Amino acid sequence: MKIIATDRDGKEHILEGRDGWTVMEILRDAGLPITAECGGACACATCHVYVDEEWAAKLPDKSDTETDMLDMALAVEANSRLSCQIICSDALDGIRVTVAPE
Repeated sequence: MKIIATDRDGKEHILEGRDGWTVMEILRDAGLPITAECGGACACATCHVYVDEEWAAKLPDKSDTETDMLDMALAVEANSRLSCQIICSDALDGIRVTVAPE
């Protein structure tokens, strides 16, 4: 599956996702500026991304924990998600995300 990620400079990266991995892991391993301080435990908001509107509705609803973590993030929008909570699968092939500001 492909993940199309835009970094903070506006450069687009086409990344190969791995089934069962999180989008955060793919972005981090590709060298994008995702800090992921908690390692994917949904205990910080340092993997904050904006999900393209076309894809946002295809994701499961945010958990209460994810919502709480996003409350502490900067520049939160309606399409904000924590990339550690988005699991790669064939259903998300072509998902577009943008790395949120720090």
